[in-house]
Amino acid sequence: MDLSDLLSKDAVISKLKAKSKKQAIQELAAKAAELTGLSEREVFDTLLQRERLGSTGVGQGIAIPHGKLIRLDRLVGVFARLDKPVDFDSLDEEPVDLVFLLLAPEGAGADHLKALARIARQLRDATVTEGIRSAAEAENIYELLTQPIASSNAA
Repeated sequence: MDLSDLLSKDAVISKLKAKSKKQAIQELAAKAAELTGLSEREVFDTLLQRERLGSTGVGQGIAIPHGKLIRLDRLVGVFARLDKPVDFDSLDEEPVDLVFLLLAPEGAGADHLKALARIARQLRDATVTEGIRSAAEAENIYELLTQPIASSNAA
């Protein structure tokens, strides 16, 4: 699975202004609603419910909030680089500045998990995250996110 399958160029926000985890999630929910035609409230509530189960802040300044929605017909991603890092209750207690939101249809099952794994793999690559953090434009961020992952032998 390529991230270009679930992330479009207009789903990348290069400088999201948010003062808190909740506000970051709200802004991402608004963008996801715009892209999917779903209600912003429905998306936001789904993401908050998932977040209550445990933070999606995975460490190293990265969060991958995600949720499943009944009325969604495909996997949808939204990515944001935050203007300033926010506390996300991350596993490593570091603030988050890179957020990849993933929404999946209710019955997505394995596809949802494969997409989460692919996102995590891409964002674990230090070259990718350093590039994203220094990229000037959303288009540059999109290119970095959707590039093929280098094989583990090259590392």
